[in-house]
Amino acid sequence: MKKIINEPVDYVKEMLEGLYIAHKDQITYTNDDVHCLITTNKKDGKVGIATGGGSGHLPLFLGYVGDGMLDGCSVGDVFQSPSAEQMLEVTKAIDAGAGVLYIYGNYNGDIFNFDMAAEMADMEEDIKVESVVAGDDVASADDTAATNTRRGVAGIVLVYKCAGAAADKMMNLDEVKRVAEKAAGNVRTMGVALTPCIVPRVGKAGFSIAEDEMEIGMGIHGEKGIRTGKLAKADEIVDEVLEKILGDLPHAKGDEVVVLVNGLGATSLDEQYIVTRRINQHLAEKGLAVHKYYVGEYATALEMAGFSISVLKLDDELKQLIDAPANTPFFKQI
Repeated sequence: MKKIINEPVDYVKEMLEGLYIAHKDQITYTNDDVHCLITTNKKDGKVGIATGGGSGHLPLFLGYVGDGMLDGCSVGDVFQSPSAEQMLEVTKAIDAGAGVLYIYGNYNGDIFNFDMAAEMADMEEDIKVESVVAGDDVASADDTAATNTRRGVAGIVLVYKCAGAAADKMMNLDEVKRVAEKAAGNVRTMGVALTPCIVPRVGKAGFSIAEDEMEIGMGIHGEKGIRTGKLAKADEIVDEVLEKILGDLPHAKGDEVVVLVNGLGATSLDEQYIVTRRINQHLAEKGLAVHKYYVGEYATALEMAGFSISVLKLDDELKQLIDAPANTPFFKQI
């Protein structure tokens, strides 16, 4: 394992300490626990939005706490859920009198702990909490089940953006939840991995991919994808991924979309823009208009090589919310 760290056990704590030093004007923590990250700019009467999840995915999840997006984030160890108690402390700190909305990924540990935190917030603190569970990964399950069993991946960033803008417009809790549900219901994601990643406490890769292979549909913790195959050219990979995404996302010619091209941690921007070029060609062939591109690292898996594509279908409301300004340590839009 080659990583620029001190002791593996201190990996998350020291990462968080560095973040607070670098972004002290935007983020701090509560309850004397660096894992309970909150905004420094709390607005009275605004719906608070909280997220949370395991470390190892920067900028996800904590990188989107700031103006126009989230208000707090509970931070777990690498690929591990934070505790319900940490989520409760974040909830208490960000409540500004209008209730709190939880937006988090569709993983069992997060669901269990967020549900427990919501119950404690209601019973112990009289804080009304609503939840939206994001599951945008089309590779992890089909859409025939009664409930969404798909993993939450990079598309959750676009849900944060829409819900955060709605809260910033001082919509009430029910309306912010409605917006988040609409965005979550209209975003689809699929990823491609070229290499594994190494959890610091483990010290070795949890799985292997041959030098000449790729995994289509792999999750951001190394979950199995839909197929392993020989590494293809960029255009061929994009076409396969977009066919899966668009085959699952209801759309019509002339629809507008937002596209998020996400590096998984060890993919150069050069490669990401090569991918973006082909996405633009493919969507034009399908008669879809791209309103906005986001290209970069938005939801990583430590040092995994690969990328994901997220597509959000817009309506007039979501388009306005996507375009609203935001300013967080890792997301800036004027």
